[in-house]
Amino acid sequence: MSAEKINNIEKIKNNIRTIKDFPKEGILFRDITTALKDAQTLKITVDEIYDRFKNEKIDYIAGIESRGFIYGMPLAYKMNCGFIPIRKPNKLPAETISQEYELEYGTNKIEIHKDALNKNDKVLIIDDLLATGGTAAAAIKLISKVATPIGIAFVIELEDLKGRTKLPDNIKIETL
Repeated sequence: MSAEKINNIEKIKNNIRTIKDFPKEGILFRDITTALKDAQTLKITVDEIYDRFKNEKIDYIAGIESRGFIYGMPLAYKMNCGFIPIRKPNKLPAETISQEYELEYGTNKIEIHKDALNKNDKVLIIDDLLATGGTAAAAIKLISKVATPIGIAFVIELEDLKGRTKLPDNIKIETL
């Protein structure tokens, strides 16, 4: 990795604030708002993700609610492709398809519009953080129902939680 890339990643890391015991005791929350408010860090983050996928054929960026929207929209603009929001239940106005996934206590699901994608579409999924991998794995399954996920990108990965192990080996996984 070049010195410039290393410096870029360090700048991103240094601009992400960690908040202890949020939203509950024992959690170290990674707050990206401090990285978003710095224009240079925001640009570097989007550019770094772009660099890792610029040689892939991508028709759409699918952002996982809600922080995947933040990075997904400028990335879609930069890659000259459309944006598909992956939403929590009952947030989309037209007919949807959904994917359920396990939580620590119970289940949840995510949705996209049924007519958002076609079989031959190539999709890059994006979110801000990979933790346990449940939501990311569900997003890959959801997109796979109607299109081809070619990759998934995260700004942050909490490696100790081993979320990457829940993701399939047949797509490109990138974390800054």
